[in-house]
Amino acid sequence: MTKAHKASNQEQFLLRRKLAVEGIEEGEWSDFIHELNHHPCVDFAERKANNQLQVTFDGTHWSTDELLEAIEAHGGRLKGGWWTKRKLAWYRFTDDNVRANAKHDPFCCSKIPPMKRK
Repeated sequence: MTKAHKASNQEQFLLRRKLAVEGIEEGEWSDFIHELNHHPCVDFAERKANNQLQVTFDGTHWSTDELLEAIEAHGGRLKGGWWTKRKLAWYRFTDDNVRANAKHDPFCCSKIPPMKRK
């Protein structure tokens, strides 16, 4: 059975982020997850084993950098390492791509494409 998405989020622009977080106290996790789940742009957030944070959010209105700011606001940070840096670079690239696709106005394929003026 699939989970129902929030009405405010567009399913085609939902992005899932999996981040290993450290530095958040055990008692702070429930407040942090509750805050994320009640954020208007976040579709779903949960904590997995080994302090792995899984967040699904609307990429047209929120970004990975804003998620990182929320983590830092609760005293957390990402686990360091080469793979984390690589994953963050990919996440930022897809954030930009989703935002660009949301703004794009496609033209009909049966029409002649717009011509560039010289």
